[in-house]
Formats: sequence, structure tokens, C-alpha cells
Amino acid sequence: MSVDGFVGGPNRELDWMTWNWDDKLKKYVDDLTDTVDTILLGRKMTEGFISHWSDIVRNKPEDPSYPFAKKMIDKPKVVFTKTLDKSTWENTVLARGELPDEIKKLKNQSGKDPAKSGTGIIVYGGATFVSSLVKEGLIDEFYLFVNPAVIGNGLSIFKNIDSRQNLKLVKSISFECGIVLLNYVPGNN
Repeated sequence: MSVDGFVGGPNRELDWMTWNWDDKLKKYVDDLTDTVDTILLGRKMTEGFISHWSDIVRNKPEDPSYPFAKKMIDKPKVVFTKTLDKSTWENTVLARGELPDEIKKLKNQSGKDPAKSGTGIIVYGGATFVSSLVKEGLIDEFYLFVNPAVIGNGLSIFKNIDSRQNLKLVKSISFECGIVLLNYVPGNN
């Protein structure tokens, strides 16, 4: 997200994002992804997300992001939709029910880490889907990667909040490329 809290420009543009990640940031995201069992996506983001990583896996084995792309394709994915009837993507199923009910079912599945109850889940977007999760209080932990840019207007994952949600800082990490990770859990301040 941008310093002023946007995850995309007014027309969903991402030209303000820092793409030249340093090795420490790449490793952090790679390690974080290894801790999860399932990737959640909103329908609008799914096509671009899956086609991007699929293209690298199929056509660019020399690409430095190939190992990560392979994880993105191999990990089970759940797409939340009210408009699709079937999934055409590999390792991807659809969730068509009410958001809180579907999330509860996913959280109750067994997962990688027996110390945690339920499955490890990561949400990659898009903005409208994440905004719905935030509004419903369905996010257990926030990993906000703040890019060194102010864009003034755009897509926000916090725009539909109708009541205050306090967060407790777990950690912050600054990376050489200028991105700062802010890791929060819901809590009282």
C-alpha cells in the first residue's frame, strides 16, 4: 500500500509500487507464504493473479521469480465470487456462500501448524474483497507492506469500515528498497 493508505490508484494502476525488492524482502514474503496452506482471492483479481504466475511457470523457468510463481500455482486457492459457477484455474475452488460462513469453514480446516487452530490462510486481494474482510472483522493478522509513495487518491481496503477497529503492532521491519512492513493483530490500544 502507499504511505497514504491506498492499494491501487483510482484506475487500479500500480505504477507507484516499488518493484525492485531487496533480497531480505523477497525472503520475508517467501517465508511468509511457506507458512500458509491456502490463498484467498476475490474474483476480480483472480484472472490477472493466476495468469501472471502461470505464465512464468509455463514459459519462463529462468525467471528469478520462478520458484515463487510455482508456489503460487501449486498452493490451493479459494476464489470468492457471486458470479462464477465453476473454476477454470488449477488448484482453485470457488466459495459462493456468505463471507463470514465461508471464512469460518476455511479457518476450521486442519493446517500446517498444529500449534495454531485451523488452516494457515493468506489473502492476496483484491481491494474490494479485502475491504469486505476488514469490515466483517475476519482478518486475524495484517501484513501491510507500505511503499515509499503518496498517491493522493485510489483504492483503499479500509474505506467501508463503519466502526473503529483497534490494532496492536506485532512488529515493523524496514527494507533497503524503501518498503516498510507493518504487522498488526486486532486488539485494544
